[in-house]
Amino acid sequence: MRIFYSAIFILLVLSSAICVSAQEKPLTQAEYVQLLYDLQKNPQKKDQVVETVRKRGIGFVVTDGLRELTLSKSRSDEMLKRTLEEANRRRENPAAAQLPSEKESADVLAKTREATLKASDEMPDFIVKQVVLRSEAFAGTNKFSPLDRLLVAVGYRANGHEEYRLLTVNGIAQQDTEKNGNSYREAGGATSTGEFVNALKTIFNEESETKFEPIDTDLIKGRRAIVYTFGIIKGKAEQGITYYGDPVRQTAIGLKGRLWIDRDNFRVLRLESQATEIPAGFPVTALTRNIDYEWVTINNQKYLLPWVSEVRMTSKNRMELIENRNEIRFREYRKFDVDIKVLDDDEPVEEEKPVEKKP
Repeated sequence: MRIFYSAIFILLVLSSAICVSAQEKPLTQAEYVQLLYDLQKNPQKKDQVVETVRKRGIGFVVTDGLRELTLSKSRSDEMLKRTLEEANRRRENPAAAQLPSEKESADVLAKTREATLKASDEMPDFIVKQVVLRSEAFAGTNKFSPLDRLLVAVGYRANGHEEYRLLTVNGIAQQDTEKNGNSYREAGGATSTGEFVNALKTIFNEESETKFEPIDTDLIKGRRAIVYTFGIIKGKAEQGITYYGDPVRQTAIGLKGRLWIDRDNFRVLRLESQATEIPAGFPVTALTRNIDYEWVTINNQKYLLPWVSEVRMTSKNRMELIENRNEIRFREYRKFDVDIKVLDDDEPVEEEKPVEKKP
């Protein structure tokens, strides 16, 4: 996978969040509300608050009022919102939240590895429309200001090769960009590639020596899921960051994160990953990626592919830390034609989200 940051950075990486541990006494409502007010004063404590809720759980009913307070004090942070709902499901149904047996956990993981690698080998050539909403903020504030909106045509080849063609920037058509190689990078700012196959393939490859641990259960997209943490050390992840400045700088990285695996169909429904072991002093200080997967139809066949992704990257800009956020929607998957033919309208008609199956 590759991440490009402006005309200056080129990043090769995966990404996002990490995880939980042993259960303690559940949080009371008063304790949770106090955490929210502390978070409002110190936005950089978001990860600490999320980990506390995951680790301890909650001992109170989540009302609409608490949901609104969570969004207000966290500046609409999606990760905290999701973590609160996970904790509420565990409180309502502790039995369903019990971790699977060691045997079931290992079996689910083995079948998921087999299914994921098999699916990556059988992935067809396809094209897809990628809508990218880009914004930035001072790191830790979560107060993002919009930068621009890109429309990109992406062609994927079964051999793993990806072709990117920048169609519009803020609705303005980009002429003849298909002749300029990877024109996506020419948009400047933070851009990302490699969501389709490389992310999961890297995690499940035997050569990566990925360490997995089941930490939770969840209900996602109407499906019963087991949540695993994963970690890949630097060197085994075969990922790195290249900083194209003066001078050019490079570093290898590791990866860690969480996977939501369908307990019955053995496929990954959600991935959160985060770059690790970034050396102190390197211009890029943090990189995370979240991907939600959906079943899509290409040439009358069903494939599990990215539907929504969020990439966040923190870097040093003079004496300040700036966080860039890319919100990516993948729409209109279809068979790869001889030439990439995607309408260059900047605001394509929004397709309905695939119907979630009931458990």
